Amino acid sequence: MKIHAVAIGLVAVAAMSAHAAEHGAHWGYAGEHGPGNWGGMEPGFSACKLGKMQSPIDIRHPAKSTLPALDFGYVKSGAEIVNNGHTVQVNLHDGGVLNLDGVPYKLVQFHFHTPSEEKVDGKAYPLEAHFVHENADGKLAVVAVLLKEGKANPAFDTVFHSMPKTEGPGHTIPDLNAADLLPSERGYFRYVGSLTTPPCSEGVRWQVMKQPVEVSKEQVSAFRKLYHMNARPVQALNGRKVEQD
Repeated sequence: MKIHAVAIGLVAVAAMSAHAAEHGAHWGYAGEHGPGNWGGMEPGFSACKLGKMQSPIDIRHPAKSTLPALDFGYVKSGAEIVNNGHTVQVNLHDGGVLNLDGVPYKLVQFHFHTPSEEKVDGKAYPLEAHFVHENADGKLAVVAVLLKEGKANPAFDTVFHSMPKTEGPGHTIPDLNAADLLPSERGYFRYVGSLTTPPCSEGVRWQVMKQPVEVSKEQVSAFRKLYHMNARPVQALNGRKVEQD
């Protein structure tokens, strides 16, 4: 399915697709297989090296703009949680939509990176969740939620307690509503970027939530026991406009 093949590229789940069967094991986050070498691993990964609209970025001096309120239409959905060898991902059967400029983008899945891939004024957070959406034309949009250490977050308990410890087939988890995982304040930064994993395809619409969400040190540790580091370094802005509401 197109949704599977395209959205997976963003979250490093290529290993779960036909493409990954051939290439997924060849890239990672350190050494000769690390981000600095992604662009030369195969022709299809060239955007990782040559692209001018790459993600993630360090958000500095965003332009004040009249951005529309994010129109979340998330609903409770059945889900499957998978350890794909690059991150832990929750695939939603029918998790609702995010409406952008009147266009519905279906929520496909969310996954995690540590430390956060996006930075704000040079600051990284312990963990980041990417909520991946796709519209009817196959275009992608991501909502990034920064996670900071603080109080335990009951909304994340089902996910953190269910993470498969090894790569392989996933298992179902109880119905969840992704809206429960979002910050209470919905201010955000906006820019156009790319997938943060090979093939680093561009044209992805990014919405980075301003308000971090609290999770406990133990919840962060639960993910870091599986992935100590799975974040791509920030990329050059190359003149792109970053907006904030």
